[in-house]
Amino acid sequence: MIEAYRAAMLNRRDFLGRAGSGLSGIALSQLLASHGLLASDPRRPGIDPLSPNAPREPHFRPKAKRVIVFFYSGALSQLETFDYKPELVKRAGQPLPSMAEGFKSFQSENGNLVAPQFQFRARGEVGKMTSDLLPKIGELVDDFCFIHSLTSKTNTHGPGENFMSTGFTLDGFPSMGAWATYALGSESENLPSFVALPDPRGVPQSSVNNWGPGFLPAVFQGTPFNMQKPIGNLKTPGGVSKETDRAAQHYLKYLNQRHQEAFSGDTELAARIASYELAARMQLSVPEVTDLSSEPASLRKLYGADSADPVKAGFARNCMLARKLVENGVRFVQLFNGAYAMGEGGGNWDGHRHLKKQYGIHGQILDQPVAALIRDLKARGLFEDTVLAFVTEFGRMPTFQKGASGRDHNPDGFTVFLTGAGIKAPFSFGKTDEFGHRAVENVVTMHDFHATLLHLLGLDHESLSFYHNGIERRLTDVHGKVLSRILA
Repeated sequence: MIEAYRAAMLNRRDFLGRAGSGLSGIALSQLLASHGLLASDPRRPGIDPLSPNAPREPHFRPKAKRVIVFFYSGALSQLETFDYKPELVKRAGQPLPSMAEGFKSFQSENGNLVAPQFQFRARGEVGKMTSDLLPKIGELVDDFCFIHSLTSKTNTHGPGENFMSTGFTLDGFPSMGAWATYALGSESENLPSFVALPDPRGVPQSSVNNWGPGFLPAVFQGTPFNMQKPIGNLKTPGGVSKETDRAAQHYLKYLNQRHQEAFSGDTELAARIASYELAARMQLSVPEVTDLSSEPASLRKLYGADSADPVKAGFARNCMLARKLVENGVRFVQLFNGAYAMGEGGGNWDGHRHLKKQYGIHGQILDQPVAALIRDLKARGLFEDTVLAFVTEFGRMPTFQKGASGRDHNPDGFTVFLTGAGIKAPFSFGKTDEFGHRAVENVVTMHDFHATLLHLLGLDHESLSFYHNGIERRLTDVHGKVLSRILA
């Protein structure tokens, strides 16, 4: 036994020899990785680390060139907007049959069924029933594809926002826009490819997770624009001529290129340099794009940008800016309606206590600007190659909470809708039960929804991956199927 043990031991010469081989193997793997030659290379094939924002080809011909996502933070109720349930009206005041005594959905025990708090009417040529909460959006139903059977994995706001924006309930995963930018690069040299426009009242509960890069290189994160505060001083300092400023920028670019060539495998360095160079170009482009003073008075009136309500005016300006951004080559824009705020009424759609009063306020902010943006995109010929998605983190219960006049959280069946490029319209897909509680027909997962958005951009969700911590990660995890029936 002792002899066998000694035979298995390494002498000093063998140890150093094998250690040297191991180190050379590590060096070789780093060299191959830096040239993108490893099978598990963490960069999408075709990405030049020296130009990570360069435009890249999709997997197949896309239906849409760009995406605008409207995120209604706080869980907008499907029962007060687009999912009409006559049985809910008929049986208001009765217990929900599928709910056992003492059932709790999230915050507290639920009471009896309660009818929608806003009147529903047939709208458009299709005769789709939508509520008076959002009448101007309702006028456009013939252009919409409603998904009435979306489901979520969580009934909590922060994880719910994460799940809608990133495909995972936990923090640290890339957002939809970051994946799209990683896959396709940028169409604009002077503006970010991905821009987030938070609500005038503040950021959503999950904050920057909604537009963050997660484990993707930082260059692919969304750039938040705040239209309520002036963007920092982007003017050239006094006493510096344009020629001097331009020469300094050229020399700085030369130094950056030399440094980047010396560390070609450092993707974070490439991201930082690309971000700084983009920031320099944005000194000229951003003030021009964000300046809405030149927009015609008639257009400002259409959006409601001159409203006496500063929140509505601010959200309207965000919608106007979204149009200007996509018009100038921004590929992915994410607008938020609603912000994280504590206290009665809050600043979002989280209607627990006094839903009708709260929704009446938020509906006035949302309705006109969104409808105006759709009409404006149509008038400019941008609607045909832009897909717009209107989403929220989950839905709400058909009952009121005991002791309150509002609905609790419900991840088991809720409504989102899409319009624009590649979308079948007018069309309704999926169905909840007769009370709007649970999805019962053509149940849709968040992964299905994300797979469909990527498909519209010409991307195969199963092929779009990034190697991280030993796993080939995807926006759709290991799930998801394209909702081919909702595609034109």
